[in-house]
Amino acid sequence: MKRSKMYLAGAILLVTLSCTNEEELTPTDFTEDITIDLQQSSKFLSIDEINKIIDKSFYEKKSFSWDDVATNVLWSAAVHGGNMITIGYGKKNESFHEEKNSRISSIQNEFIQLVQEKEGKTKSTLKVKSDDVLNVIDVEVTLLETVRELRATQNLRYLEPNGYSFYQLKQEKSASQQRSAGCDTNGQALNNNDYRSISPGAKLPWTFDYHNIESAWSQSTGKGVTIGIIDTGLSPNQPLLGSNFGDGASINNRTVEKYGTYIDSAWWWSNNIDGPNDQCGHGTSMASAAVAPRNNDGLPVGVAYDANLVMYRGTADVVLDDYHERKGVSNALKALANRSDVKIISMSIGYPWGIGNVEDAVKYAYSKGKLIFAAGGTSTSLTNWYPVIFPASMSEAIAVTGITDYNGGYRKCDICHDGNEIEFTIVMERDGDDSRNSPVLGFNNGQSDYVGGSSVATATTAGIAALVWSKYPSWSRAQVLNKMRSTSDLYGNTSSNYGYGNLDASAAVQ
Repeated sequence: MKRSKMYLAGAILLVTLSCTNEEELTPTDFTEDITIDLQQSSKFLSIDEINKIIDKSFYEKKSFSWDDVATNVLWSAAVHGGNMITIGYGKKNESFHEEKNSRISSIQNEFIQLVQEKEGKTKSTLKVKSDDVLNVIDVEVTLLETVRELRATQNLRYLEPNGYSFYQLKQEKSASQQRSAGCDTNGQALNNNDYRSISPGAKLPWTFDYHNIESAWSQSTGKGVTIGIIDTGLSPNQPLLGSNFGDGASINNRTVEKYGTYIDSAWWWSNNIDGPNDQCGHGTSMASAAVAPRNNDGLPVGVAYDANLVMYRGTADVVLDDYHERKGVSNALKALANRSDVKIISMSIGYPWGIGNVEDAVKYAYSKGKLIFAAGGTSTSLTNWYPVIFPASMSEAIAVTGITDYNGGYRKCDICHDGNEIEFTIVMERDGDDSRNSPVLGFNNGQSDYVGGSSVATATTAGIAALVWSKYPSWSRAQVLNKMRSTSDLYGNTSSNYGYGNLDASAAVQ
């Protein structure tokens, strides 16, 4: 079972267990003891010591990578994480293989045999998982010397303690921020000013007008396009994202599929998949923003209300701090990559630093022509210095953030990240009122709700992309993306913090 459930948005607060106050990190937070400990190359470090090293890296470099830590730090984290380490092998940037490859198989076997010899294990007693597509092995490691040998081996791309989930992320104090950004299964009544009624009885979210979405529907409603969403799953209690997916004015024959790749277990080697049903609420909200039907039930409609949906429950919540969440997201990406009908992948989830097996899976999906959108990150003023989070930080992903309806220009939402990697923005918060976000379907039948942060901005952007691809079904990923860029608010004068700015759905489908 996941050790901690920190219900925040698409990504993430960098205030850890080692910090006990509300101030920003300063050099005094990093004691001399850590420097001394690192000189003891065989010392086994505590969780607190490891977390302080991570903090120090963020303070000094605004980033963290397991590649940069001493070997005893990596070993200590692996032992704390269930005696498991993830090996990314192959040549540089050789993330995956699509066909059987004797060279790749030989490299994989060399790593497994090295671990067997150093750990004194046989093939039958060593716990190991290899991937059939990605050049990745998860293997049981207990000894420091094993980690030293692995680091010195040729054809090593990365070595990560993927089971280490003790770098805790501090929750927002604001209840409205927690509701808008993370797990919540309680619905909310909508303010009358936050929607208007449209035929045949749906509610049009107030945010859609800033992106001319209703106007775009005269040209495209997303028909024929399939969006893949990787999140916390779909609620079995929300029929408008299930048996009534074709409700109201939406087409009857559009499809919704849901799958599960997340394993809820304390044991990293477990294979007991937990199913496709949302237990958090976040995934249900994201699906609603992107594809909720144009219903006749007085509930919010989604952007691409005629698009198909494939939902993967790859994670328990939005923070990828658990081995099974990272593996679940990686497996979901591979599955969506291999579906020719899926053109768009939306991920309103993430982590402060890169995760090797997820990065490899993103590259695999990208190689299959998928247009991948990822949340730029959700945080507080305490961590607004941090750039966009992973996987939005990858060049293969399009980073999206949320802004307010401030009429004096661009102003990020209270808990949203900005930065030079952001490509698009979506209006999703009333300026000065962080509880007034985008209206969506609730977790239960008949419910509505509000959701905010860069999470809903990402799902909304995926819906707009579906409108464009539906209008131009023969287009490539590059053509769709270029049309979205060229019709956005800041095209020709991009912002260092907001990229191309607000999307214009109507202009993008002309």
